[in-house]
Amino acid sequence: MPEQYPAVDDPRGFSHHQLQTNGIRLHYVEEGEGPLVILLHGFPYLWYMWRHQIRALAAGGYRVVAPDIRGFGQSECPAEPESCDMLHCVGDLVGLMRELGESSAVVIGHDLGAWVAYAAAQMRPDLFRALALLNTPVTPRESRRPSETWEMLANKTGKRFYQEYFQQREAVAVMDADIGRTLRSIYYSISGDAPGAERWRLFIARNENFLDTVSDPAVLPSWLSRAAMDYYVGEYARNGFAAPLSHYRARDRNWEHSAFLEGLKVQQPSLFIGGAADPAAELFMPNYDKLESHLPNLHKKVLLEGVGHSAAEERPQVVNDLLLEFLALL
Repeated sequence: MPEQYPAVDDPRGFSHHQLQTNGIRLHYVEEGEGPLVILLHGFPYLWYMWRHQIRALAAGGYRVVAPDIRGFGQSECPAEPESCDMLHCVGDLVGLMRELGESSAVVIGHDLGAWVAYAAAQMRPDLFRALALLNTPVTPRESRRPSETWEMLANKTGKRFYQEYFQQREAVAVMDADIGRTLRSIYYSISGDAPGAERWRLFIARNENFLDTVSDPAVLPSWLSRAAMDYYVGEYARNGFAAPLSHYRARDRNWEHSAFLEGLKVQQPSLFIGGAADPAAELFMPNYDKLESHLPNLHKKVLLEGVGHSAAEERPQVVNDLLLEFLALL
């Protein structure tokens, strides 16, 4: 990497590993010694979104493991909903811990990773002793299947909710056509840097595709170096967006298989960190307001001013401090 880029942006400076678990090859990065902390990325990210946190938490006395969730980056997964559902994702974490020789972990998740982290805390409280969620205030199991909610939203707005759009094969073709543009546009448009009309729109008109709801920036945000962008693009170029989008295509499947979790509250200590400038904030604010209803041991919930949907990258030092404060209480 050129010298002008921060050393933390060079993925080669991290300790990379692979293992076979739960029927797939799982790639992960590991640093540090001490109590185990697992970091789960969101969409469309990779383990790499945690690059600023990995070393900070390791320096704080923790064994930090950040995997590529199945189907992302260098972790395997067939591009089908049946292989990308929540039961498989939680199973991957259980298998990962077994291979690491660990029986207890704090699980921290962002976006899609927040849903996996929440499910892991629900399903295996014996293994996951605390939970932190970034940017996505996960809700309990919905009263109706997600596809029914999307249909209601479409009838109300005349547009497709982005998760409904992600069910279509068209989404893969659109996003794969120019991976660099797709990722640049998403990372910028969901961030606190994007003004007004350049912010991501969650609803897609019938004559639009996903890329019409985001803006390709003339200049990358200051927190996203060219080196970081190149790594993201190179990793997504391996297999494209088919498998990552299959996690969204598993939403109904997850709902169907989670009836046994109905009404279950996560009793472990928890934390939420979000962005006040997140384009999805208006939609998720009701969920943010009632987090305590299903996270009764919520230590703190914060919305960072000027921060969008990627708090860990946009304000790494603030996020590091909040995570270390939380971990010190456990």
